[in-house]
Amino acid sequence: MSKVIPVTSPLLPPLEEFMPYLQKIWDSRRLTNGGPFHQQLEAALADYLGVEHLCLFANGTLALLTALQTLRVSGEVITTPYSFVATSHALLWNNLKPVFVDIDPVTCNLDPARIEEAITPNTSAILPVHCYGNPCDVEAIGSIADTYGLNVIYDAAHCFGVRHRGMSVLRHGDLSILSFHATKVFNTFEGGAIVCPDLKTKKRIDYLKNFGFANEVTVVAPGINGKMSEINAAFGLLQLQHIDAALEQRQRIDEAYRQRLEGIPGLRLGALQAGQDANYSYFPIYIENGFGASRDAVYELMREHDILARRYFYPLISEFPMYRGLESSAAGRLPVASRISSQVLCLPIYPGLPEEVIDSVCRLLETAAGTTAQLSA
Repeated sequence: MSKVIPVTSPLLPPLEEFMPYLQKIWDSRRLTNGGPFHQQLEAALADYLGVEHLCLFANGTLALLTALQTLRVSGEVITTPYSFVATSHALLWNNLKPVFVDIDPVTCNLDPARIEEAITPNTSAILPVHCYGNPCDVEAIGSIADTYGLNVIYDAAHCFGVRHRGMSVLRHGDLSILSFHATKVFNTFEGGAIVCPDLKTKKRIDYLKNFGFANEVTVVAPGINGKMSEINAAFGLLQLQHIDAALEQRQRIDEAYRQRLEGIPGLRLGALQAGQDANYSYFPIYIENGFGASRDAVYELMREHDILARRYFYPLISEFPMYRGLESSAAGRLPVASRISSQVLCLPIYPGLPEEVIDSVCRLLETAAGTTAQLSA
């Protein structure tokens, strides 16, 4: 049986590099609650990412839930239907109403023009997603938020290390959320973070992620258990030593795909924005009219060859049962997101992806398009 090739795979340094960290944890008997590795990783990540303050979490979803609590968001929140379900689930868990608006057809991020149309007296915040690591139009969104007095929380789960006009994209908005899930560019197996602008906000977040405890006998807020363990933090410190090499490998894979697939009729490649430092977290392609097969046929072809390409994001969040009844979920209101969701396929990209797999993926696409002969001529 051939090897199954997933879309993403964690960067895994040699086990012997991790053992000293485990020994230190074992010797210290400090497993959680802001231990030394936790503190070191917060400082190291803030420095690497170029941000002022960063709060570690057990996962990105808990970070997003807590961010909404931190800013005391209420009422309606404008967000995207084109994301992982955790984005909108965090709103429901906070008793907030998602209001979906359409996306830009090139970046797959929220369309600022659609945002302004959706604002009502009940709107309190905007929750955009930097899709595939491509920064949103942060200037336009920031201007809208300032005009209407809205909070902006960026779901930046895909954006580790991404810079916009020379500055970390994580510095935009009131808060930015990172995911360190095993499939992400940088991971701690499971983990996440909130990036915040000042020490006062960081203190509130730190209280909220530890049940609201300010000290041993004082609880100042109805918090949650969102703390990252020492083991996860230690793994993150080790990962951070290898992250630049991993990003370079991802860039080479991205370039290899583009060189091979550019020009196939009906196949559109995900755009890289000018002026951005990308992290190559995903490689989306879009099966459009003129290609030799449907998107779902290509997806099944990949599966038959044990290549786990993903229709990411399909279906739209707005199509799931808990969201279908919302007025903003109507397909007629989301024509671009609906079209993109029916076309997208994310190809495997991760450090160590063998060249023969890249070749196999490209050959399958050429075969599906009916262009193998002319491309190889």
